[in-house]
Amino acid sequence: MIFLFKIGFLEVSWVDLIDIALVSVLLYQIYKLIRGSIAVNIFLGILALYLVYLIVRAAQMELLSTILGQFMGVGVLAMIILFQPEIRKFLLVIGRSTEFRENIFKTVANWRHQYHDDFDILQVVEAVKTLKATKTGALIVFSRDTELKFYAQTGDALDSEVNKRLLISIFNKNSPLHDGAVIIHKGRIRAARCVLPVSENDHLPPNFGLRHRAAVGMSESTDTLVLAISEETGRLILARNGKYLRALKLKQVEQKVLEYLRNDEPGNWEEMKEEEEHESTETSTTKA
Repeated sequence: MIFLFKIGFLEVSWVDLIDIALVSVLLYQIYKLIRGSIAVNIFLGILALYLVYLIVRAAQMELLSTILGQFMGVGVLAMIILFQPEIRKFLLVIGRSTEFRENIFKTVANWRHQYHDDFDILQVVEAVKTLKATKTGALIVFSRDTELKFYAQTGDALDSEVNKRLLISIFNKNSPLHDGAVIIHKGRIRAARCVLPVSENDHLPPNFGLRHRAAVGMSESTDTLVLAISEETGRLILARNGKYLRALKLKQVEQKVLEYLRNDEPGNWEEMKEEEEHESTETSTTKA
């Protein structure tokens, strides 16, 4: 093996540099996923403990090295249990970003267009308009690819067509189905009163209620688009990939939902935010 340079007794090669770079990228991606949650403190604690273990082993402190070694062995299983949501999120990010998914499944994605938007999106928009005006809390999950059976089973199965009156009646404060989420898949309401995971992101605005946090949490855990309306303020957000857009007009809500269902949305949520800022700037310029 050809070595590039030597630091003391360490000989560094191209393989070592690539190894360090890949580990750095991996750690950075993990940090991005858990940033803002309590999991980051646990992760840093485990990382610090592992570094202590390496130092102890290098110093040939046999007894302490054996104890920490046993702990690290059990620690792998403990990490899987503790970081189950983060691991699932990490694998979901990998699945979304692979070139295999973009190219091999392109024909499948095009075929999906034929039936994912076969309901009248205006029915949803009109329902949202009424729910916002009356400050009626609502939580709607749009699923493009999966049936979300696990989450659907936490509520009541419906399998109904999407229409304005049904959505308004479901989220009516006197309805037994209002406290939970509606899941829409393949143009039909599959379930209502569903329980969603709540985001633990500490960077979310303090005025976000349970519905808004559930919307962000669901988008963190699954490949879905989630719409939430606050019962207290009537404020609406759209959540996707753990991020959110707010202060949207009804036309923009319609556009974002259709882009998601047709698999024609921007590459990442930052691009969506840039689009919104650009649209807002254009609107302000036009008014001026």
